[in-house]
Amino acid sequence: MNALDFSPLFRSTIGFDRLAQLVDGAARPETSYPPYNIEVVGDNAYRLTMAVAGFTPEELDITAKDDTLVISGKAKSEEQAPRALYRGIARRAFERRFQLADYIKVSGASLENGLLSVDLVREVPEEKKPRKIAIGSAPKATLEQKAA
Repeated sequence: MNALDFSPLFRSTIGFDRLAQLVDGAARPETSYPPYNIEVVGDNAYRLTMAVAGFTPEELDITAKDDTLVISGKAKSEEQAPRALYRGIARRAFERRFQLADYIKVSGASLENGLLSVDLVREVPEEKKPRKIAIGSAPKATLEQKAA
């Protein structure tokens, strides 16, 4: 059995259809090129660091759309590249996809010493943040006793 059956869940919920897509995507085998790290750098900040040795900024593409971050690289063609006697640094084309949680936004990217760093931050809108509700006192009810 390679797939999970989510049909009982879908009978009683609305809007969770992406759950099946996320589980299927996580179960799919993925290549390990290029290697990367995901770090927590603050309360609401993350950094994705990817080893892209040999790539220039012009050969890399970072796209954030809705809840997906796509990082791809395509090395320049062999005609433009210098002739190599031995090639130990892999410069093959790649595409990595990352599912982003709600309110995660890309705040910047940099390439230094063969490491691509993509900074992400969670920006929760004010109306979605928890708010404190003040507890007031209710007016006291007075009981009137009637003479019998």
